[in-house]
Amino acid sequence: MILNAIAPVDQLWRSIRLEAETALAGDPLFGVSLSAAILDHSDLGSAVGHQIGERLGKTAADRQLFAGVAREAFQTSPDLVDAASRDLQSVAVHDPATRGLLPPLLNFKGYVALQAWRVSNWLWHHDRADLALLLQSLSSDSLQVSIHPSSSIGTSVFLDHATGIIVGAFVVIGDEATIYQNVTIGRKDALPGRAPRIGRDVLLSSGATILGDVSIGDFAKIGAGSVVTNDVPSGCTAVGVPARLTNCPEGVLA
Repeated sequence: MILNAIAPVDQLWRSIRLEAETALAGDPLFGVSLSAAILDHSDLGSAVGHQIGERLGKTAADRQLFAGVAREAFQTSPDLVDAASRDLQSVAVHDPATRGLLPPLLNFKGYVALQAWRVSNWLWHHDRADLALLLQSLSSDSLQVSIHPSSSIGTSVFLDHATGIIVGAFVVIGDEATIYQNVTIGRKDALPGRAPRIGRDVLLSSGATILGDVSIGDFAKIGAGSVVTNDVPSGCTAVGVPARLTNCPEGVLA
């Protein structure tokens, strides 16, 4: 089920369960996995917590621990569940290969990595930095996505392919961003105020690097393999090494 508008969390969860029940009817051998991942859970937060535990934990005890931490965060801060819902719907809308909500929830490591970051960010802001950094490290090891817990990321964000993505400390990323594989976003020095700021609905193509005290405006596009060390105005495309601006809206560079 691909949604044409942002659906409430409860409606989204009903759609996911319906997809799971349909899949179970078509492939009973898949039933044990579907039950553990979806049908045994009462809500989206619990199911996403299970996925985080399964992906990050190397032992049964670890999986239980990380799933429990994630569920604690989701229960304490319902806005995290709303963000998880919006992120999942963004995948379903923007990935032409996706035919429903269940496949990205079960199989897309970028989605799980982003939700693991949301939990680590919650931990970071609740003075549990050591556990937050552990989740970052495990996500890097298991999912090849390393997002520092001090960074800030909006909702409806899509990490496509999600291998080799690095987001450094204090980076800001706006709503509806799409980030492809092997993207690096980070500072040039250790000062908190000098990390990149990525606007709304920005596309960061594969292999792009954004470094330093730079601002990427809303709706901008960064080309594959580009290295950006200067601001990119809203609506512009930046390509090359070093990146140069092209396809800017009329009057932006006047």
